[in-house]
Amino acid sequence: MPSDRQYQQFRKELKAFLPKKQIITDPAICHALATDASFYRLTPKLVLKIASIDQMVSTIKQCRQSGIPYTFRAAGTSLSGQAISDSVLITLTDEWDDYQIHNNGEKITLQPNIIGAKANHYLKPYGKKIGPVPASINSCKVGGIAANNASGMCCGVAQNSYQTLDSLTVILHDGTVLNTGDHQSIADFRQSHGNLLDEIKELSIVVKQDKTLGDLIRRKFKLKNTTGYSLNALTDFDDPIDILQHLMIGSEGTLGFIADITYRTVDDPPFKASGLYIFKSIDDACHAVE
Repeated sequence: MPSDRQYQQFRKELKAFLPKKQIITDPAICHALATDASFYRLTPKLVLKIASIDQMVSTIKQCRQSGIPYTFRAAGTSLSGQAISDSVLITLTDEWDDYQIHNNGEKITLQPNIIGAKANHYLKPYGKKIGPVPASINSCKVGGIAANNASGMCCGVAQNSYQTLDSLTVILHDGTVLNTGDHQSIADFRQSHGNLLDEIKELSIVVKQDKTLGDLIRRKFKLKNTTGYSLNALTDFDDPIDILQHLMIGSEGTLGFIADITYRTVDDPPFKASGLYIFKSIDDACHAVE
């Protein structure tokens, strides 16, 4: 853990590019943000409110240069403590709420501060919605939905963020910005991070050549599985860019910051019904599901 002196110096460095009001050291506010929907509590040394991609890039670079650990927080609805920190907690200002609907609702690009239910509200006139349906969709935010592959009880594995991801903009730990929906950004990234992409490609080849391991990963991710990294990206894709962007889904902010995400939307039927059906046995009920 960095020393108090390191944190003091870190705060001084932040003032070069962050307004004072965005650097929060007030003990009451830090205490208020010291928990999420889990039963864990870690009190951050300071809380940063970031207003733009440029500020986020500078912040991530400064954290790396200063050796300061940091954690991203969206709405804080997570149940496992992944939105808390005893170091630096990075949150977003209200500026991160832009969206764009494409192809008559077939796709939607969302910034991470948009609440999931609000995204569906934007899509409702098109008869569409985003695939993930986390239980907290009325309060959780898109950044947290994607970073945790949050999907609730309804969308299974067919319509979660991993399966409906079209592209995303991610800021990596070294401050590099990659937009996987932009050809020039991809070309630049292949040039600057060719070694990383080669290593990802090699890892994918190794996994695919190991039949036992490959089959294990495929079998695990046929089931509902939001624990750990999306290792099925190594078996599902060949292009390391595709692998990299799908590894971001469910990585809980440990691999990069998702600055926006474009989803392929799913149909939202105008009429819905539910029913209670009684079966003589569990076997009959399971066959009915099939």
